[in-house]
Amino acid sequence: MTSIEPLYDKQCTCLLCQTPFTTKKVRSRFVKVTSYDTDFLPYYSEHNPLLYYINVCPSCGFSFHNDTVPYFSQEGKMLLIEKVCSQWVPQSYSGERSIEDSIKTHKLASYCAILRKEKHVMIAGLYLRLAWHYRMLHNDIQEMRFLNLALYEYELSYSTGDYSGTTVSELRTIYLIADLSRRTNKLEEATRYYSKVIEQQSRTTEPQIIKLAKESWQEMREKQQTLLAE
Repeated sequence: MTSIEPLYDKQCTCLLCQTPFTTKKVRSRFVKVTSYDTDFLPYYSEHNPLLYYINVCPSCGFSFHNDTVPYFSQEGKMLLIEKVCSQWVPQSYSGERSIEDSIKTHKLASYCAILRKEKHVMIAGLYLRLAWHYRMLHNDIQEMRFLNLALYEYELSYSTGDYSGTTVSELRTIYLIADLSRRTNKLEEATRYYSKVIEQQSRTTEPQIIKLAKESWQEMREKQQTLLAE
């Protein structure tokens, strides 16, 4: 009897150059989450699907994920051809990936998203995922760098409302601004945004986010009181 492998080949078509290619994904039966961080980083018992989130076209280098909008403006398409495709040395990320490999794919996808002028909330999500990767590597400096970049983009998303029409709700956007502010030691901003989250508790469909906000806010208050008492 043939054993089922955790990774399988998924058929993809490049959104930019239409080249067909395969990329690895983790079978859902092998995905077992053991815990989450407060900014939603999932920890897995063994096989990590985060490493295979980005699809990289081996032909032109365009990098994207399943939620990437397939529409290209003429300006965005020309910029991608100039800045990515013309510089691309054909290579493949279709095999098993390390965390370092995945970081490269996320950086490629972030660059492509910026050139395309994708929504701030989508760019923020890619930066947050990069921060998660560096957290897994215990690289505090790079983690903090990408947390700050993600925070900036989430703030722009909230102020412009560009999260509308995506899978990221307003409440989740506000919560992430609060949590990333706390993680980057912007405590006044964190307090303000945690309050905005908690204010919505009577009308939310996401009670878990309210619970997380209350717990994080309380933990932050206790730490501040401890510091004042010393």
